[in-house]
Amino acid sequence: MKIETLLEKVIFAGRWLLAPLYLGLLGALLPILYRFFNSFWHIITHITSLSMSEITLQVLELLDTVLLGNLIILVLFAGYENFVSKIAIADGAEDRPHWMGHIDSSGMKIKLIGSLVAISVIELLKDFMQDGPFDAKREGWRIGLHMTFVISGLLFALMDTLADRHKSER
Repeated sequence: MKIETLLEKVIFAGRWLLAPLYLGLLGALLPILYRFFNSFWHIITHITSLSMSEITLQVLELLDTVLLGNLIILVLFAGYENFVSKIAIADGAEDRPHWMGHIDSSGMKIKLIGSLVAISVIELLKDFMQDGPFDAKREGWRIGLHMTFVISGLLFALMDTLADRHKSER
């Protein structure tokens, strides 16, 4: 066997070193799941004493948690399928997500930045709804960060459009 062939086999098999990282992401859903149900239980057990704005803030917290969980699943599935191996057990499954197996690295970046924008806007909304002193400097930084996510998303989408247009011209 040539050294080159052996080297290529080792490098190709090296993709499996990513598998434990994806298992770690799966494990990261456990504290998120706990946090969600802990917050949900707080809403249910304090429903009569919470104001409508407090309930709204709590529900926004739940939405934030769900978006984070969705983001983890998206990165987990798309990353594993793009960089490690196809998830063959999902082939033909009735409840297989329609995007699974169709998101490349570029599409994953667009979905990732979209999720970050959604999480960021929920955080901003929570800040503006909370009672108490308003910290303009802190909120200015948060709005600046949010706008950075928005502009980055637009630039990613523009780059994808230009790349697709370039491919179709060939």
